[in-house]
Amino acid sequence: MKFTGRTSSFHSETRYAGIMTTDGASFAISLPPAAAPETALVFASPHSGETYPDDMGAFAGLARASLKSAEDALVGALVREGPAHGAPLIEGRIGRAYLDLNRDPGELDPDLIVDADGPVGAKTRAGYGVIPRLSGDGLALYDRRLSLAEAQARIRTAHAPYHTALAELMERTRARRGRAVLIDWHSMPTRAVGAEVVLGDRHGSSCQARLTRRLRDLFEGLGWRVALNHPYAGGWSTQVWGRPADGYEAIQIELSRKLYLDEATQTPNATHAATRKALNRVIAALCADDGAA
Repeated sequence: MKFTGRTSSFHSETRYAGIMTTDGASFAISLPPAAAPETALVFASPHSGETYPDDMGAFAGLARASLKSAEDALVGALVREGPAHGAPLIEGRIGRAYLDLNRDPGELDPDLIVDADGPVGAKTRAGYGVIPRLSGDGLALYDRRLSLAEAQARIRTAHAPYHTALAELMERTRARRGRAVLIDWHSMPTRAVGAEVVLGDRHGSSCQARLTRRLRDLFEGLGWRVALNHPYAGGWSTQVWGRPADGYEAIQIELSRKLYLDEATQTPNATHAATRKALNRVIAALCADDGAA
């Protein structure tokens, strides 16, 4: 399989209830219908992809469940009401084990990639860089090392186009609304933390405090427990777009998978429908007040 993330290379478009979704192998964008209210919000789900190109060359003995264990399964579908309320949605289509769209593209793991020699942070050293060495459940993804050319090709064809498209959405929104607010949606394993939601605003630096307060109030209004910044303070996208002084804000939302997912089968659980309805109420309220502007 060859894939490209360039918008002009997308191979299918669908329209539902006035929402235009342009779909390709690397990412998809759903734009609000013409009748939707304008908002400063941009939704993203970088880890909901499940496409693994043929050139990955993962360890042949790796179980499919392990390959998929780091995905934010079904998160993109959970927040698909965003465009109906005025927030465009960009969803990653590429599987996180192939390439992580929410990591610094310069952080190449020297234990996986031959001739990678740049500085790396704690996550990359632990095996979870822009091209992960380990699966979400801690198993080796490869029985070989990748060449630097392989790594660079993945970044060029998947990571860079996704972030170019996200930048276009953010810049267009700020030009129209005077500010742009990235809501970066993720999921976390049930065992990760004793809360249903973790809000990551890089310890108060990536968005106005009123946005964090508003989201906390909305989720607590559902009866869900909310934690701030621990253990997830925000990833690469939050870091890049969390610049309130420049008119850009960003916050990462981690949803506990117990709310909607059978983690063993990666399929909806008994509370999936109720969770989706609850999230639709949060999304409608957040978009109605423009991210607590």
